[in-house]
This record gives sequence, C-alpha cells and structure tokens, in this order.
Amino acid sequence: MIKEIFEETHKDSSSRARIGVMHLPHGDVKTPVFMPVGTSATVKAVTKDDLEEIGFEIILANTYHLYLRPGAPLLEKAGGLHGFTGFHKNFLTDSGGFQVFSLAQLRKITDQGVAFQSHIDGSRHMLTPEKVVNLQTQFNSDIQMQLDVCSGWGTERKEAIKALDITSNWASRSKNEWLKKRDNGYKGNLFSIVQGAFEKDLREKSANFVSNLDTPGIAIGGLSVGEPHDIYSEFLAYTTALLPRNKPIYVMGIGTPDYILEAVENGVDMFDCVLPTRNARNGSYFTKDGPISIKRAEYEQDFSPIDSECNCKICRDYSRAYLRHLYKNNEILSSMLASYHNLYFLNNMIHEIRNAISEDRFADYKKTFLNRYNKK
Repeated sequence: MIKEIFEETHKDSSSRARIGVMHLPHGDVKTPVFMPVGTSATVKAVTKDDLEEIGFEIILANTYHLYLRPGAPLLEKAGGLHGFTGFHKNFLTDSGGFQVFSLAQLRKITDQGVAFQSHIDGSRHMLTPEKVVNLQTQFNSDIQMQLDVCSGWGTERKEAIKALDITSNWASRSKNEWLKKRDNGYKGNLFSIVQGAFEKDLREKSANFVSNLDTPGIAIGGLSVGEPHDIYSEFLAYTTALLPRNKPIYVMGIGTPDYILEAVENGVDMFDCVLPTRNARNGSYFTKDGPISIKRAEYEQDFSPIDSECNCKICRDYSRAYLRHLYKNNEILSSMLASYHNLYFLNNMIHEIRNAISEDRFADYKKTFLNRYNKK
C-alpha cells in the first residue's frame, strides 16, 4: 500500500477549493502552492536565498535539461539537487517528456520510450519510463513525474488514443521502477499524469487508470496547451471532478492569477509556470491592478512603487522610474528585481487564497481580486 503524503485540512463551503499539506522528504508543503520553475536547477535571475526569503517550500527543475547538462552522475555525486544548488527545501522534477517533444530533433516515440537528438549538440539519446525514474532518483527529487506523451490542442482522436495508451503503459512501468527505488531507500514520491487530449471519454479513462494506479500524487497534463480559455475551463472542471480527494492534484504549466484562481476553485493543489520570471525579464510586473509594462514612457518620472500594497523589498526600495531605467539600459539587475517581485506577488496571493478558503470566503476573494486585476 502506498503511503499517503497529502492531508486536506479545510474545504471551502461553496467550491472544491481546499487547503492542505503535503508531507515531503525536505519538509511539509502547504497547499495550494505555486512552484517557481528552475529548469536547469536555477530559477532564472533569483538566488536560493531569495526563494527562501519569499517563503517557497518547493521549486521545480527539469529532467531533460539536467540529464543533458550537467548530467545525472554529477548531480548524484553532489548530493542530488539539494547538495548541488544549496536549496534545501523540496524539488519537483518533471519527466522531460514535454521538452523532448518540443525541443528535441528527430524524436521517435515507441512503446519502449522516446528516442531523440539533443537540442544542444545533436547527440542521440533514449528515454524510457524506467530511465526517467532512475534519473530523478539520482537527482534525489522529492516529487518525480512519470514519462508521458503530451497531446496538444488540435490533436486528432486517433493520435490521442495512441498517446494515452502509451502514457498509461509508461505510468505502470514508472511505478514498478519507482517501487524498486523505494525498496532501496529512495524517499521521493512519484506522480502519475492524466492525459486524453480534449476527449472527455479519454480523460475519464485516464483519470480512472491513474486513480487505480495509486501513486502518491496525480498531475493533469495536456491543459493550457493552446486551447481557448473556455475549453480549458471545461476540461479542467471535468477532469478534476474525476480524481480522488486523498491525493494532491497538480495542474502543469499555469501561472497567471486568473488561471490559478480557477484551478484552486476546482480543487487543484499545485501549479507551476515559467511566466512570472519570463515576463519579468521582459519588463512586465504583476500588480493588484493588473500587470504593467515598465518600458512604457509614462513611468519615466513615476517615483511610486510598482505596487503600493505590496510588501516586497522591491516595492519598498525602488521606484517605477528607476526600474524603467534599469530595463531600458538592459541592466541585469532589472531581471533580478522584476523576477523577485513577480514571485513574491504570486506567493503572497497564494497566502491570501489559503486564508480565504480557511474562512469560507474564497468565492468573494476570487471575484474581488479578478474584478480589480482585470479592470483596465
């Protein structure tokens, strides 16, 4: 029997929203939780000390990139991701499957695994479900993801069926390999992934399969992959309703306030996205009144903070005028300060969400937040 890692501590009275805690090897993680993306074992332009100062209990890294560089043997020798980076909270590592399909050249998917050429040097590689589990074990990941085939928006049904069959087979093989690693002392957890494209019967089939597989957690893949928002909303609500409540539920690849709030409303506990730091590098800052682009001329002589209601050190110490100056001059500090602020903003929003759920006022919080955030 798989040990449960999730504890639901309170459910909102008018939605599926909930707060809880995940018990992980490098400390408990309160949920809902946003996980910053540190693809190559670093959240771009943000130090580990900044991440800890903001209060993040878990961040994400990418198996595909780490496998190619610096390589699993080096990471294992360094003491896993924690020893290598000095970040001693939790790491979730994705399987690398999405990157293989989006970045790699000449990829070929078979029942056995996926063969591909590196986007770095063209070298040839093969990832199997078992190998991906082994790699993430070498990383000492606190949560590792199964290898899957992600079906994007527009995938034909025949292709979606084949992708789901392969993903389900890979999930079973991943679990078998993970159990072997657990028997040998590995303490990390495996999450299986729901796929099925935008076919409701395939989504139901996949949800039932991963529920019965009984891995410590479940992720929902194949959403936010180019589909219209109303389709995203429909399939998010449909899929989450099929999943057990005793597992943490993770929707992969969402990181804007509106998508996060909708996910939480549907009972999702975990989410990640590169958007907060990517947008930061392009001069976009989150505020309560919606995102602002610091490059605009209107901020040249604006000596107010980015967000007067934000308590982060960027808003305390720097003006819009100065931040615009940094961006316009391509200063490295611009990316550092903007990334810190955007991550702080989302983490603070998550704290507000948890408080609202605990007081059974999530619906009011969501409505009030979005009315103000989208008013421009």
